[in-house]
Amino acid sequence: MSVHQKVLKIHSKDNVIVALTDLKKGEQIVHENQVYEIQNDILAKHKFITESLNEGDSVYMFGVLVGKAKKTIAKGDLISTTNLIHDTEAYGVNDSDKQEVWEAPDISKFVNKTFEGYHRADGKVGTENNWLVIPLVFCQNRNVEVLKQALIEKLGYGKKQHLGLDVDGLINDYTSGVSTEAILEKNILTDGEDHSKNPLFPNVDGVKFLTHDGGCGGATSDSIALCNLLAGYINNPNVAGATVLSLGCQHAQASILQDALLKMSPNIQKPVYILEQQKSISEKELLAEAVKKTFVGLIEANKIERKPAPLSKLVIGLECGGSDGFSGISANPTLGYVSDLIVGLGGATVLSEFPELNGVEQELINRCTNPEKASKFSSIMSTYNSKAEALGAAFSMNPSPGNIKDGLITDAIKSAGAAKKGGTSPVEDVLDYTEQVVKPGLNLLCTPGNDVESTTGLAGSGCNIILFTTGLGTPTGNPITPVIKVSSNTKLYEKMNDIIDFNAGAIIEGTTSIPETGEVLLDYIIEVASGKQTKARQLRQDDFIPWKRGMSL
Repeated sequence: MSVHQKVLKIHSKDNVIVALTDLKKGEQIVHENQVYEIQNDILAKHKFITESLNEGDSVYMFGVLVGKAKKTIAKGDLISTTNLIHDTEAYGVNDSDKQEVWEAPDISKFVNKTFEGYHRADGKVGTENNWLVIPLVFCQNRNVEVLKQALIEKLGYGKKQHLGLDVDGLINDYTSGVSTEAILEKNILTDGEDHSKNPLFPNVDGVKFLTHDGGCGGATSDSIALCNLLAGYINNPNVAGATVLSLGCQHAQASILQDALLKMSPNIQKPVYILEQQKSISEKELLAEAVKKTFVGLIEANKIERKPAPLSKLVIGLECGGSDGFSGISANPTLGYVSDLIVGLGGATVLSEFPELNGVEQELINRCTNPEKASKFSSIMSTYNSKAEALGAAFSMNPSPGNIKDGLITDAIKSAGAAKKGGTSPVEDVLDYTEQVVKPGLNLLCTPGNDVESTTGLAGSGCNIILFTTGLGTPTGNPITPVIKVSSNTKLYEKMNDIIDFNAGAIIEGTTSIPETGEVLLDYIIEVASGKQTKARQLRQDDFIPWKRGMSL
């Protein structure tokens, strides 16, 4: 992509062109020796048609079918929800398909690089060392909050908020009779939080108190899935151990959690303390026991120190949210290049959000290393979409108003760009929700398109770093796994620099390439894996939403 290039045709098969800058009606655009007269004002990130189309004609982008014309569309016309409807190719598994030989990108710059991580007894390496306090059922949420109030500040993890807000000053102004006009004009921002090491437990990055609305009522299968998810969080290499609160009578029984954890890690050596309220003398006794065991657990966790680890120990989740029309041509391909580098180095990457792989199923099926994995992916996709349709939804309804406003007109367009996060390497494994990453290479993990439900699932399957691309901006983070936010455009990075970590927008501007940006991002990942705090960590953005599969898309 050259500097100041106005438009981009992504694939030779495409009959749409992306506007990299705003285009005016009547403007003449020359691209690849073709002249296009723009029929409407077209904002950057949106697309126009390269040839006249009749109703029902196919529209291609990223080399795949992404929709069909709802009516006649003239050459140079803007595509929008008024003239384009979602459409995708059929897909299937062919036992005779042969896997092409994949060539990894040049990894020589990174072969000898390491990160400073926490080595676990099972051979995994964490990028953080966290202690978990989690409820098995929603009626323990209050007790978790009480423990948080009792412990977090005393242990040195909650002294000041990152974005200091001087509420005391407002109270003083009010009691002193200061006018509301003066209060509204007052600057109440104060200095940010000091992120120096915790003085009591310097090797424990955080104590994370999770709450949720599951564990009882609803579908029993959701309670079982919740236990599997929580077991995955405990099993994650970023976690040193856990305090688990149970009521006793709920669907999400402690025995289900324990069985799931032993299945994931038969020789687990992490301390896990399970306390059941209905066996306790009183709530105060329960809380006192929880405080003591958590404190002892932190003493043990603090004995582990960061030590060098090869990059093959990285398990990187690939996520997008608040996507725009540039996501699929800057930030997402950058993650794809990073994914290929990590796979080449012997590590693992995980592509999630199955509703946002709609339309590129065949490409991913063809990349699966064996027919069984391809069949599993095909089955999960078709079953998921059928269930969504039965509930009055469908994959085709996935794009949000923000996605559509910024150029992602159909789910197929969104998916074709989202899939670029998975790079080009073979698909080594296909995982259903809460299944653990056990193979190096690219993994596909079934999660919904909902950002937080998906990042929650990535951490639950073992990711020790999550890369999260965005074109519109989001503060999303995760309690146990650092989330690195990557912007698709420079304007967003400059506007929301307090929540975005890394900018891929220079690719759109033509001043750098995807491989160059990917290599810089991998260096940044190594810093985060070694203890550098992401913006989400600084803001304490610990989002955690388990997926209720019958209710979310």
